[in-house]
Amino acid sequence: MTLSLLLATTGAASGAAAQSVLTRIRRGATVHKGWTALGVATLWTLAGWRAETGHLPWWWLPIPLVVAWLAVTLTAVDLKHRRLPNVVTLSAYPAIAMAVSLASTQSGWHVAKGALLGALALGGGYLMLHLVSPAAMGGGDVKLSGSQGAVMGAVGMPAVLVGTALAAILTLALSLTVPKRRRHQWRSGIPHGPALLAATYVIATFPAITTPP
Repeated sequence: MTLSLLLATTGAASGAAAQSVLTRIRRGATVHKGWTALGVATLWTLAGWRAETGHLPWWWLPIPLVVAWLAVTLTAVDLKHRRLPNVVTLSAYPAIAMAVSLASTQSGWHVAKGALLGALALGGGYLMLHLVSPAAMGGGDVKLSGSQGAVMGAVGMPAVLVGTALAAILTLALSLTVPKRRRHQWRSGIPHGPALLAATYVIATFPAITTPP
């Protein structure tokens, strides 16, 4: 069994298991497990293919896998319920910390240092924006930003800038493509979490895009 096929199978199971996590959330923020299973399986397969073709070292692979699970789970909840539940956003920190630690043991502790700086830079920036304009940046986005900044920072500080810009562009694209009826249902505004998660996954799976030629 190839790595990609193995990750497709385990990714589907992991995505379906996300439903059991979501059912523990107060106020019933649930999504259909079929969507989370398909989403995680797809993103895990892509990351596995990148590793199989030599574009990602094996010790880096856990990072995009963790990000993919978070991205699918949180995006599904945020788009449906306009929420980023603490049980997932806060659990992201130890999960990503373990993945970054593994990478650091193989590539050097500069990876962990970059992750810490990235977490402080992106998390601090989002927190400042939230304090200045809570309507522009929700508290859930702030809680999520530190873990995603850690992933970007592990790639390199330029990746934090690229990821921040990409997240902003994706949020703008979402605001332009979502029907007005759906936007009215999001009383607290266009969700930014899905864009931030998508940007982080892209950078984690294609880290070379942030490196100058």
